Parts: sequence; structure tokens; C-alpha cells
Amino acid sequence: MQNRIEVFRQMLEEQPDNTMVMFGLAKEYEKIGQHDKVIELLESYLENADDEGNAYGALANAYLKSGDREKAIDTYKRGIDVSIAHGHPSMANEYRMTLDLDLSD
Repeated sequence: MQNRIEVFRQMLEEQPDNTMVMFGLAKEYEKIGQHDKVIELLESYLENADDEGNAYGALANAYLKSGDREKAIDTYKRGIDVSIAHGHPSMANEYRMTLDLDLSD
């Protein structure tokens, strides 16, 4: 696992604007529970990429696991809008269910 992280980190150093590498590295950090790094990378990714919704779910989950419930809720809501805009209603419904079942007050 660490070797994959090092490969992605090296690639990102060489190509700091490569959003695919950012996303890949974030997913590797997600696997080992490095939520702060996931948040940092996915926030940067979303500023630079036209994501269709998947990154919003991963980012919301990282916020939730790091204890920031409000940012998780906001991120899921943004993910719903983006998913719908890109024609992914099932992803939007998944995020809605998470909000309704797991994060409702």
C-alpha cells in the first residue's frame, strides 16, 4: 500500500495539476484512514476537475470520519446537485439516502 502511495506522490510532484493522480492518491489515503489527506486532495481535485459526483461522496465520508458532520452534509448536498447535472440519478439517490438515514437531525 505504501509503495502505491509513494508512486502517486511522485507522479503528483511531477504533474501537480493532474487531477486523475490527485484522485488516485486520495483513494489510497482513504484505504488507510488518512482522512485529513483525503480531504486536502479531494478539495483540490474538486477545484480543478469536472467531477461527476463520485469525489463528493468520498470527500463527504472523509469529513464524516474526521468528525465534521456539517461539512459532510454540505458535501453530500453538493454531490447530489453535481450527480444530477451529469445524469447520475442513482448516485444522487444514494447520497440522499445517506443524508436521510444517517445524517438527519
